[in-house]
Amino acid sequence: MLLAADVGNTNVVFALFEGREIKARWRIATDPRRTGDEYAVWLLQLLAIEGVKRDEITQIIVGSVVPRSIHNLTVLAEKYFDLTPLIAGEGKAEYGIAVDVDQPSSLGADRALNTIAAHAKYEGDLIVVDFGTATTFDAVDFTGAYKGGIICPGLNLSLDALVGNTAKLPRIAIEAPRSDSVIGTNTEDQMLIGVFWGYVAMMEGLIARMRAEIGRPARVVATGGLAILFDEHTDIFDAVDPDLTLEGLAILAERAGGKAN
Repeated sequence: MLLAADVGNTNVVFALFEGREIKARWRIATDPRRTGDEYAVWLLQLLAIEGVKRDEITQIIVGSVVPRSIHNLTVLAEKYFDLTPLIAGEGKAEYGIAVDVDQPSSLGADRALNTIAAHAKYEGDLIVVDFGTATTFDAVDFTGAYKGGIICPGLNLSLDALVGNTAKLPRIAIEAPRSDSVIGTNTEDQMLIGVFWGYVAMMEGLIARMRAEIGRPARVVATGGLAILFDEHTDIFDAVDPDLTLEGLAILAERAGGKAN
């Protein structure tokens, strides 16, 4: 089995793969100070609940946008699984894609992994929208090359900034507005309309501009936690694929072949 770890700015998601199929997944808050031992106490219990023994893990891969986390996850892999982990973008786990931007080395692991998985699963030119701490829009051409993209504040960041920098606005939950009206009659509804429909309008506008610039039909693939919510209220997504980043890790591990130690 493959154990994949996707380290984002907010959460670390671990997934257990058999081939390309996810058998289990677990999420923990990202903390670069969390040691390999602390990860092990948590993770080994979850594996036991699933009835998975340590020696059934034959390969480990880590994709991270938080560089400080890689050392502690390497300790976890080596000390508790006797495996040297693959690190996405390095060595046997090189991305193997063309990165057609000014500074290719600056491309985040999550965006490279999304590019790899999206190209493997969908044909033609693609726009990949990933809802995370930031929301990213990435252009992937029909050859699988990464062509660039857009970085926007994530919805939670936007809401935190709004609430944190005003004296009287309340904290609200992120959800779809109760009606399609964009004229709110109370403070909470007005905030939700601004955050939710404002975000939809931004996405629709940016995707329209990206499609015009690409100049060819481009399929839009959405991933990340809020993709399903937004998909219910806009028709801009051609596919919603919540596990795209994890699937990119599985593809890299498969290409690396065999055990990772």
